[in-house]
Amino acid sequence: MKYFWIQLLLIAGSVSMALMFIRTWGQAKNRAWKRIAFSLFVVVNVYAVLRPTDVTWVAHQLGVGRGTDLVLYVMVLAMGFLTLNTFLRFRSLEKKLTDLARTVALSEGARHNDARLGAPTLAEPKPEPADSDSVKA
Repeated sequence: MKYFWIQLLLIAGSVSMALMFIRTWGQAKNRAWKRIAFSLFVVVNVYAVLRPTDVTWVAHQLGVGRGTDLVLYVMVLAMGFLTLNTFLRFRSLEKKLTDLARTVALSEGARHNDARLGAPTLAEPKPEPADSDSVKA
């Protein structure tokens, strides 16, 4: 009962992260392995909060002194993964944005050049010749 409030706070934080992640599933295009990894992370997190001595036992089995050290090492690896993932995503978005800007610039340049030279563009329909039948007066 001594650690009840901190355990409750940590579990509430894990559950709120899971709910936020589930709520954005339709909006974010998360890959299946990311969904599985996050779900596993939440389950392991809740288990570690409820049974910290088990985390210490796993740490000893892996050759790490304390359970908190093991958790810290895993979080450092996870943070590195998230940083790399975010960097690669931003780089991909920058490339797409650059390609889009180039395409728009070339398109606008061609349109302005055609307008300046008086050449018809795709947006401007050519005038149709008047029929002799339609003009009777």
